[in-house]
Amino acid sequence: MTKAVKKQALGRGLSALLKDPDNDIKSVEDKNADKVVGNIIELDIEAIEINPFQPRTNFNEESLTELSTSIKELGVIQPITVRKLDYNKYQLISGERRLRASKMAGLTQVPAYIRLADDNESLTMALVENIQRHDLDPIEIALSYQRLMDEVQLTQEQMSDRVGKKRSTIANYLRLLKLDPIIQTGIRDGFISMGHGRAIINIEDLDAQADIYQKIVSENLSVRDTEALVKKYQESLNPAAAKDTKSKTASFEVDDKQQKTITNFFGSKVDVKVDAKGKGKITIPFHSEEDFNRIIKLFKS
Repeated sequence: MTKAVKKQALGRGLSALLKDPDNDIKSVEDKNADKVVGNIIELDIEAIEINPFQPRTNFNEESLTELSTSIKELGVIQPITVRKLDYNKYQLISGERRLRASKMAGLTQVPAYIRLADDNESLTMALVENIQRHDLDPIEIALSYQRLMDEVQLTQEQMSDRVGKKRSTIANYLRLLKLDPIIQTGIRDGFISMGHGRAIINIEDLDAQADIYQKIVSENLSVRDTEALVKKYQESLNPAAAKDTKSKTASFEVDDKQQKTITNFFGSKVDVKVDAKGKGKITIPFHSEEDFNRIIKLFKS
């Protein structure tokens, strides 16, 4: 399988801020606290203690081993969250599986979000500001949305108001976090787009997701090609439904030559659909008022 290139570890410089005993950051009022809140920082694993009130005590060893192997190859994709207790002393809030798997993988440091005693509003502001940046990849945006839900207790509707995005847009980002880790890494490193990810997420089986991801990368498939591939996979799981669908297909098909003729005429990818009765429609997309006027002139010529 094509592997994504590992990213450089984050928060190296920021972690140094937390190792200055004379300027220990304990609250949002302290110097350099704004550089800590909302950012990913590399923490020494030995400085993190498990939350004694963690309700989950049973961890599947096979699952941990698989996650450990993934971390060895790709690193920790989703940082853990800790609470600062004292100088160089932290308590885990969330991400115990990731922490345990990181230890199994032999890591000495792990990427983490640090919560300070009075940082709730500051964290909210930092995350909202972070989401509105233009240089974030889709997974980074999704993780920020997830943090707002988990740590600040915002609903998708409340997030929609805070960041000025539609609820459906937020939901689409959050769904990306259900993808196999290697696919999330592929999106972060630009091997595939968010559109590819949204198509793949419709497949529940992670192994099947990984197979399709490999095919996308190796064959440089478009989003539309990926959607067709996913549809074909889903139909293979339910042959009866696929056969029923086939029986209702169009009485004739528009071949590649005809499609190309229409596309060349309008200068854009035209969508042609024909139903079982031979009726259909042609959808002509345009991308601006200028493009629309160009198409109108074609009808007049």
